[in-house]
Amino acid sequence: MVDLKLVIASNIIRLRTESGMTQSELGAKLNYSDKSVSKWERAESLPDANVLKQMSEIFGVSMDYLFSTNDEWVPDEDPAESKDTGEGAVNFLAVEAVALCGIATLAFLLFIIFWITLDVFLWTVFFAALPVMVLTYLVLNSVWNKGKGNILIVGGFIASVILLVYTLFLASDINIWQIFLLMIPTALILFFVSKIRKKRR
Repeated sequence: MVDLKLVIASNIIRLRTESGMTQSELGAKLNYSDKSVSKWERAESLPDANVLKQMSEIFGVSMDYLFSTNDEWVPDEDPAESKDTGEGAVNFLAVEAVALCGIATLAFLLFIIFWITLDVFLWTVFFAALPVMVLTYLVLNSVWNKGKGNILIVGGFIASVILLVYTLFLASDINIWQIFLLMIPTALILFFVSKIRKKRR
């Protein structure tokens, strides 16, 4: 007896890969998460009738096609899913480490230059480097991790900018600790932004 889950899984994989879509891209079109698409392709669950109808329209095939054995495609791990392991992960971590360490090195270099030439301990340079490092990480995360967790990183960036402003004023003997209160509405805004389009699982 033919396993319907396996047949549908095989057809989804074939149609998706032939269309050049990732699981995330297909999930976005269906308003589902990539985890849901992954479960369908591993034949762990079946998409409902409405989703199958949407798929048939997206791929330009009939509903019968999705339920028919069209090939001997075996569900396998999606390449996009495996990017977090093996060589891809090593490359990502290496690039990330080099970029962040480069920014930190530049901050130390500026600190040393001011120390030697002007005999000034410009420690605020490290606080200035912090938002640059967070922003760099945000860009790298958007490129390699498809923006997962970007809301938290944006929160970290805003916090680092507020900390920089605070330290700049503190260097002039002005304590504006009240500026940290901005983190309360900022956290609320980021929380609600993350809920604007919550994908179904």
